[in-house]
This record gives sequence, structure tokens and C-alpha cells, in this order.
Amino acid sequence: MQVLLFEPNKTIASAFIKRLEAAGAKCVSIDKDFFDADAVKAVASSITTAALLISDDGAAEGYIKTLRANGCKSPIISILGQKDSSRARELIDSGADDALVVPINGEEVLARAKAIIRRSYGHVSASVTIGDVKAYFDGRDPEVNGQRIRLSGREHAIFTHLALQPGRVISKEQIYAAVYGLLDSQPYAKVIDVYICKIRKKLEESTGNKYIETVYGRGYKLTDPYKEKEARKRRPEARPNGAHVEPLTSAA
Repeated sequence: MQVLLFEPNKTIASAFIKRLEAAGAKCVSIDKDFFDADAVKAVASSITTAALLISDDGAAEGYIKTLRANGCKSPIISILGQKDSSRARELIDSGADDALVVPINGEEVLARAKAIIRRSYGHVSASVTIGDVKAYFDGRDPEVNGQRIRLSGREHAIFTHLALQPGRVISKEQIYAAVYGLLDSQPYAKVIDVYICKIRKKLEESTGNKYIETVYGRGYKLTDPYKEKEARKRRPEARPNGAHVEPLTSAA
């Protein structure tokens, strides 16, 4: 998971980054310029599933309002130097999802951010079952009948993003932004196709069914193969030119 960290004190920022990366996060430090309205507009689509960790320097309320006003839907967690219920309430009212007090625990921060993300997509629990596959949103690999499907870090990030929105077509650009976001080292665009092929193969080998559908020109879709088969059965037959054929009924 990618975390964008605003902490003006370099020593404190370094300590935060060590804790977050030890918990499995990929951190990008940001400064005050990041909160310029034009800058936020430019990057809002690239931080859809990244978490923003914002230390309160006295102006955090304004930063958060700018982010929300310019389309940022990512989890925003504010960090307070000391317990202050009044200030925490102000930051949450301005658009933050949560407020924590130092010292922070990297695993707790990521767990809170992941919970915010899954709830934003309508998932209450930390997992969802799609056909024979159980997908987890807490960092665990998916399972089929209790057997783990081993995915690499990138494969897991892509699969999880698809699992958050089963049955919906997700564009390659959206997947790319969710997985790589604002990281300095970004691969060539076709890497998503390569990862999708690997994930699809692993799912098919474990289940015998096709779970990831390519919707040409639009993106990819994670589907329940059993529901897809039932849906196809219920669709009316069609003529070659696309006109529907109503089923024949006997005369009364």
C-alpha cells in the first residue's frame, strides 16, 4: 500500500517512514506545495487507494479541506503531537477520516487505511467471496477451498483493486494509478497486462474457471463465473443482426 506522508520535521518523518515500511507500506514524502489546489487536481486521480498521513502543523485543517475540495477520495489520517479531542474533531470535520496521536504504529495505520478503503467500496468485512475464491482486503492472499493462491506484491495489489469492485470494468489506467500512484519508479504501461495474465492463470489453475475478463478497449473485470453462466442462460436468444428472438409459445 502506498502512503503519502506530510511531516515537516525530517527526523520524525524518517521514524514514521521506517515504521510504515516495516509494516509493508511504500512511502512518498510530500511537502506544503503538494496541497496547492492546482497540484491536487493534477494528482487526485493517481491517489485513489493511497493513504495520506498528515501531521498537524497548525495548518492541517486547510490542507485537508483543499484535498477534499479538489476531488481527493483517498483515506486521510491526521497525526497529532499530543492528545487533543477538540483538535481531532476539527480535523475530522474538515474531511479527515481518522486522527491518531504519536507515537504511531505502522501496522495500525495501514489497517485503519485499508478499512476506510474497503468501506468506501461498500465492503463491511475484511473479505469477499467471489465464486470459489475468497479475497481478503487485509493483506492476505486469496484462497480457494482454504488453499492459498500465492501472489506477488504487485499481483496482490492489482487483484485486490479488482476484488473491491467485482463485476465492474476497471480501466488499465485506474489499475495502474491504484497500484503505482506517485511512486518515483514507475514501469512501462503494458506491465498491467502482464500481471493480469499471471493472476488469471493462477486463478484458473486453482479453480478451473475464468475469473478475470478482458473487456477490449475498456479494461478488466473480476467476475463470478457461476453467476456469469446463469446470466447468459437468462439472456434472450439473438439473431445474427442483433435482433432478439422471443421464445415460441404454443397457441391456446
